Amino acid sequence: MDDQVIPDMNLIAYCGLYCGECKAYLKGKCKGCKENIKADKWCKVKKCCESNLYKNCADCKIYDNSTDCKLLNNFMSKIFSLFLGSNRNACIKRIKEIGNQAYANEMIGKKSMTIK
Repeated sequence: MDDQVIPDMNLIAYCGLYCGECKAYLKGKCKGCKENIKADKWCKVKKCCESNLYKNCADCKIYDNSTDCKLLNNFMSKIFSLFLGSNRNACIKRIKEIGNQAYANEMIGKKSMTIK
């Protein structure tokens, strides 16, 4: 079996996490945030990005700094950060610095779904 993971910028979640290195995704238990229809009901970040035609929050035209966005930095995101040890704002900042494909490559190289 080939364990090589191929970087795919389409697996960057709207919030900047990299689904391509998520354990649930790798085990086939999740299709990734963009394909997760259940997230349509509760994820306000997904709704915002889809309605504004953003690939992810790095494309946002409203906030220059993602820390100013109340949708990205709400109570649930703080819970996710606590349990996942994630920093979605750092992920968004990194995407802005290097672009989507380079970010996907970087996360594969780190074998991580998030910047800690």
